[in-house]
Amino acid sequence: MEKMIKAISVKYIFIAICASIFIACNDTMGDPDTRLAEVKTFLEPTNEKSIVLQPSATAAVYFEWEYVNVESGGTAKYQIAFDKQDGDFSNPVYVMNSDNNGFNNNVTITHKQLNKIAGMMGILPSDEGTFKWTVFSSKGTKTIKAAQENTINITRLAGFADIPIDVYVTGEGSEGGAEISKAHKMKATAGGEFETYTKLVADKPFYFTDRLSGETRKFYTADGLVKENGTTTVPKEGVYRITLDFNTGASTYTLIERIGFFFSPENTILFDLPYIGNGVFKATKKTVTFKQEGWGRDERYKFRMFIKGNGGNGETQELEWGTLNQTDSRPNATTPESYYYLKLVNPTQWDNKWKLMGDFDGVAADYTIYLQADTPYTHSISK
Repeated sequence: MEKMIKAISVKYIFIAICASIFIACNDTMGDPDTRLAEVKTFLEPTNEKSIVLQPSATAAVYFEWEYVNVESGGTAKYQIAFDKQDGDFSNPVYVMNSDNNGFNNNVTITHKQLNKIAGMMGILPSDEGTFKWTVFSSKGTKTIKAAQENTINITRLAGFADIPIDVYVTGEGSEGGAEISKAHKMKATAGGEFETYTKLVADKPFYFTDRLSGETRKFYTADGLVKENGTTTVPKEGVYRITLDFNTGASTYTLIERIGFFFSPENTILFDLPYIGNGVFKATKKTVTFKQEGWGRDERYKFRMFIKGNGGNGETQELEWGTLNQTDSRPNATTPESYYYLKLVNPTQWDNKWKLMGDFDGVAADYTIYLQADTPYTHSISK
């Protein structure tokens, strides 16, 4: 009898333990805790803030709000949402994560992004308009809209609703002259953004166009902005890097003073590459003698570029054309063309360099840089 009682007791204890484990698993195991509170307070920008957007690439607006109280631990994620003045955020016009992939209680939005958002609200270029913003917090599968909604008043950039697919430089002051068939094509660097390296003649008019024949549009620049139907001049003759952003209406002119062959082992420029036209800089029959080191012959090189911003009126700055595709190998006859692709970097002695082929040691060769519209920026070295 005593044995039977013990067996029954053990049985019920076992059942009780299993039941408690089942209840605990059913309560929390495998399911995320979604208890979450709404964002209560916005910190930046203040409600009804008015902002005149600027074309500068660094111009931005900082948004911040208080963290939510996540009751049982864990971390909330955040999204900032924008909607029209009469919207209720049930279907926001634009939504994006906060900084740090949604974990920060803040986000920095560039003027260019805000210009795009304002356009989605129906605000026309250069016009002023108001829309709303709020914050959604989420944890697990639960998402809550903030208790607060703020308005923001935006004066849009002078961008274009109808952005050209291609852009050319032409006119009397341009490299190709007034004959439009010789217009210099600009490189598309992003949607609505173009740049070119081209020569301009001082005090002679030039302009930009979207095509070389048929019904064309005509653009010009003034006070750092792209405008329609007019011409432009520069006060100094020279080779310029021109950028046009039709999304924001911004333009820049940078004077290229020189591009030199930078020999890393000697930390110096050995010779310049003069501009010969159509985005090409070339030095002919130049000799580079490798530097003898204890471990062998050093042949590393890149290109140093000297520029003046503000249409050629700024201070001289230095940049480098270095390798787009990092490599430490010496090229040979079968090396792919991508080895020679260029990108702009800050000057250093050793970073972003290439190596010359071994048979170019002390041998005259042509050194050419191609900054052209329809191919990757690249360079070549040939005997």
